[in-house]
Amino acid sequence: MSGDDLRGATVLVPLGAVEQHGPHLPLATDSAVARAVCDGVARLLGADRPAVLVAPAVEYGASGEHEDFPGTVSIGTDALRHVVVELVRSARRWCGRVVLVTGHGGNAAAVSAATRQLRWEGHDVAWTSCAEPGWDAHAGRAETSLALALDPAAVDLDAAVAGADAPVADLMPRLRESGVAAVSPSGVLGDPGGASADEGSRHLDLLVARVARQVRDARADEYGRLVRPAAHGART
Repeated sequence: MSGDDLRGATVLVPLGAVEQHGPHLPLATDSAVARAVCDGVARLLGADRPAVLVAPAVEYGASGEHEDFPGTVSIGTDALRHVVVELVRSARRWCGRVVLVTGHGGNAAAVSAATRQLRWEGHDVAWTSCAEPGWDAHAGRAETSLALALDPAAVDLDAAVAGADAPVADLMPRLRESGVAAVSPSGVLGDPGGASADEGSRHLDLLVARVARQVRDARADEYGRLVRPAAHGART
């Protein structure tokens, strides 16, 4: 693809994390999911003009709540916000718009703050996430199924254990105060039992279709978050 083909393109930026995902999933699970969603959206919108491109993933995120577990490496909210701001400012010198797709919920504060600043500066940028209502929060059935669909060899189902199964809203005060380890010694929020690659493929198809619709609709709220299509509910 030539430079002329790139000018005016929509650039999808996968945002991930390097953090524990229980004893059974890889540290880079969030990055892998975000990248797969962006790749799927680019394929689905491949006939669109201007082009839809996928940038290399931002592999490190804001994962301070997981730092009690070995393997987690977090750059924190402030650093991630600066990275996103500078990344978008640079890309926008030639691209039409940027859509940030985060695979890690802990990135939301940084991404939202960066997006608000960038939109105030006049940049065409918005964001969405890979979360879906009804899915367990972290390293549970949904995320394990996605990992099995993407890279089954990287998943150790024999090591999988159930973790805290209370709603995240109920866990949030302790999570914010003391981190994931305070509510789940395994680091799992949910139950990976019953996960399968087939279920993961269905989840991935759902995510790709939803994000592709959001990219095409280009409707964002006052914080720059893309509005969820009506068939999926009110928000991402």
